[in-house]
Amino acid sequence: MQLKEKLTSEPGFSYVIDAIELMSAAGRRCMMAQPLMKDADLINAEYDNIDTVRQCLADNNAERATSTIRHQLMQMHDVQGTLNNLEHKTTLEEIELFEIKSLAFLCVNTAKAANSIGIAHLLSLPDTSSVFNLLDPDNTGIPNFYIYDSYHPELPAVRKQLKELQAQLDSGKVDAEQGLVLQRQIGELFEKHSALQQTVITRLSAQLAEYHSLLQLAYDRMAYTDLLFAKATLANSWNLCRPKIEADLQHLHTQFAGLWNPRLRHRIEAIGQRYQPVDITLYGGVCLITGANMAGKTVLLKTVGIAQLLAQFGFFVPAESATVSLVDDIVFCIGDEQNEMNGLSSFASEITKISDTLVRARTSSLLVLIDEPARTTNPIEGKAIVQSIASLLDKMHSMTLITTHYSQLALPCRRLRVKGFVENMVDIALSPDNINRFMDYSLLPDDSDDVPQEALRIASILQCDADMLDTARRFIGQDSAVQ
Repeated sequence: MQLKEKLTSEPGFSYVIDAIELMSAAGRRCMMAQPLMKDADLINAEYDNIDTVRQCLADNNAERATSTIRHQLMQMHDVQGTLNNLEHKTTLEEIELFEIKSLAFLCVNTAKAANSIGIAHLLSLPDTSSVFNLLDPDNTGIPNFYIYDSYHPELPAVRKQLKELQAQLDSGKVDAEQGLVLQRQIGELFEKHSALQQTVITRLSAQLAEYHSLLQLAYDRMAYTDLLFAKATLANSWNLCRPKIEADLQHLHTQFAGLWNPRLRHRIEAIGQRYQPVDITLYGGVCLITGANMAGKTVLLKTVGIAQLLAQFGFFVPAESATVSLVDDIVFCIGDEQNEMNGLSSFASEITKISDTLVRARTSSLLVLIDEPARTTNPIEGKAIVQSIASLLDKMHSMTLITTHYSQLALPCRRLRVKGFVENMVDIALSPDNINRFMDYSLLPDDSDDVPQEALRIASILQCDADMLDTARRFIGQDSAVQ
């Protein structure tokens, strides 16, 4: 499973990926092809690389070298098509020879800069100097490509003669008949010159084909260098943390302290408000999350999923500290799952996805995030469906977070409650625009089988229609009396 396949799973994850400052198309292709890693050693090796580059980026003594590396990456062209032509031993165009020479040049310079600050072993860039020298026979030391005279013994004389004849023709000292003769001679020489150049290009293409594997490796490692520097840059600029990877696959344990949602935090802080990170610990089995409306339950699920994705794609995560158990996949069952194209209702699409997740969870270890399942159907059946989903997933080797408003679920699983609205903090007139400032998103252990009932209280604080609120309270009283 590659990163590009998970981009549509949650917009907040796409927000992070879009913020990655890559210098090249090759770097972006490398990022999109990143696998969801399930090996602790591989992830820790990637984290070691990011840590090392982070230190270099923060070191004033390494600034010149890191700037050089970034400059080389910015100059890199997307030459995968040219490399494919080399692999198939196709005769290249002159522009493609330039692309190859430029790649070799940039790789050599990047390797030198990396070696000067002790990170050459991280990048593993191959030595492409032999390719550069082949395409730079006159030792110009520049990436521009030209079919030099030294490539063919006949080229200097032909070019000299062409120049002389053209100068004679341009002198204005020849009559019309002499001009026609000169034009014919120039045309013949130009054809010969083109044939000689093509001979050189054909020979160079054949020689370069032998270097295909080296050049492909250079391109791939330069792309990885771009991605590695982008990961380190994001970690520094966003103050992301390196997660500890839980190596024990039999005992799932993921813990985030000070976890935050990048897209939401940046939006909230942009308008001068305070964002509240949260702490959460997950174990194998099911954890039910309850809380009032606007208590951030949905955001919590999304944020946990984003952090897990980032960790397993080899990024640092938005938290103060983190311990992450590796899973086979992250499944989001969040929001309106309606699919108008195939005619499924919200409930049908949601329940189908949950059913598919249950099937997968029987043979795979998953992080399952389900937001208020069965909320669009009648309460009696909805409650039964939530109980069924939770009881089944609780027996599987996965970590599951389920938010719900259903009470009396009679399930033995772990429960957490969002603290919610803190009325004694209010010091201004409340409105839909500012009420979130007085929500406490902390998670509390909750042994109760009831869920918070704060909807009417919040509606009252927001000064909603009094008749509506009184009528709602009367119906609640009637229901209580019946029960």
